[in-house]
Amino acid sequence: MRRTRAALVLVAAGALLAGCGGEAAGARWRGGPSSAAPSAAPTSVAPSPAEITLAFAGDVHFTGRTLGLLDEPATAFGKISSTLADADLTIVNLETAVTGRGTPEPKRFHFRAPKSAFAALRAAGIDAASVANNHTLDYGQVGLLDTLSAASSASYPIFGAGRNVDDAYAPWVTEVKGVRIAVLGMSQVAELSGSWKPTASRPGVAMAFDAARATAAVKAARSQADLVIVFMHWGVEGSSCPSGQMKTFAKRMARDGADIVLGTHAHTLLTDGWIGSTYVHYGLGNFLWYGNSHSTDSGVLKLTVRDGAVVSNRFLPATVSGTGQPVLVSGAAKKRIEDKLRVASRCTGLAAAPS
Repeated sequence: MRRTRAALVLVAAGALLAGCGGEAAGARWRGGPSSAAPSAAPTSVAPSPAEITLAFAGDVHFTGRTLGLLDEPATAFGKISSTLADADLTIVNLETAVTGRGTPEPKRFHFRAPKSAFAALRAAGIDAASVANNHTLDYGQVGLLDTLSAASSASYPIFGAGRNVDDAYAPWVTEVKGVRIAVLGMSQVAELSGSWKPTASRPGVAMAFDAARATAAVKAARSQADLVIVFMHWGVEGSSCPSGQMKTFAKRMARDGADIVLGTHAHTLLTDGWIGSTYVHYGLGNFLWYGNSHSTDSGVLKLTVRDGAVVSNRFLPATVSGTGQPVLVSGAAKKRIEDKLRVASRCTGLAAAPS
């Protein structure tokens, strides 16, 4: 998170000055010379709402061709790191267990990575990661607990899974330029969801299928934050259109108080719009990816938020290169992705602007 600490220092300093001087910061004293006329009453100008920039990208893991990138964690994401780092807050989906132990679960694909994954995320300017997905428990509860411990040891924020149900549905809360932000992660992938869901005594991933829990989690986050973000893992692999299940859940999250709802999992790009005043992006595709997939199209979503509302949304198209690293594109390659997203927007059911 860039500039956050400095911003908080400035806010604290302003508050201290206001407290010592007995006036609002920025007040100006107007009037003639003190010996000639009484002074006018002080006036103050209300500060403009803080404007913050958020960046989001899709699925990340370190296996196959991307595992070797961790030999140099500082450069694992390549040149796109500068695009990630120039936002005030940047978040991705970490599509892997961080463990060297555990037993593979009964499923087709299994992803795991060493602890240096967190150093690579931090070096790329990524401030936090969702682990609410269908790979966090690829190596069972042992692998999940190792992931949680590794993140804690690295002082790296992850969310969307936990040692018990309360931990899994708890938001990650941070502050940017005086704006308090709560971020939740949830999965809507059915595979193994029954055995991967958390309980009071079992670690697991926060599941969107528990509608009551999902609603309670968003409402609780709403009560403690100025901005609420729900980072989902959902959709039909290979489909650029959201399913009915996704649309229904997005409406629930908007109703319950989410300001931003977005997600990953389909391995291809989907697109965005609004439900009332809630900004929704249905799918960010792959980002740092190990091999073949439904699409190499990728990108970085940049949102500008003011006074708790998204006032600007911009998608920067990229492609997953031969090294697995995402690379921003221009010219014909950029136009092709933008044209594809325009077609995809026809099936979102979302409004083109907030209301």
